[in-house]
Amino acid sequence: MPKLNKESLEAFKSTGAAAQDEYIKVGMSTCGLAAGSDAVYRVLVDEIKMRSLNIPVLKCGCNGMCYAEPLVEVRVSGLPTVTYGKVTEEIAIRIVEKHVVEKLLLNETIYDCRYQELK
Repeated sequence: MPKLNKESLEAFKSTGAAAQDEYIKVGMSTCGLAAGSDAVYRVLVDEIKMRSLNIPVLKCGCNGMCYAEPLVEVRVSGLPTVTYGKVTEEIAIRIVEKHVVEKLLLNETIYDCRYQELK
């Protein structure tokens, strides 16, 4: 995974690559549910609703990183698609506040980041 820094994010933004479909996906397979993804999902839905944001919170299956559950994938305009791992209810609130609203990444909990898919 490339190092995330201000320059790499600016380079990504300058390519004109922007997410065409924004979303938040929560892994709700057996491993995710066992790790607490149902509570994370509810917090994300509540935060999005409370802030009147127009971004769907979706349920999805396993992506193979069971060790990092609960997983939350976030795709918003102007940022790469990011998968956050070991997401707690508190981190879920920060994802909405920082990533979705302020367009800032939570580097300490990123498990995957994809720039290339939006070329």
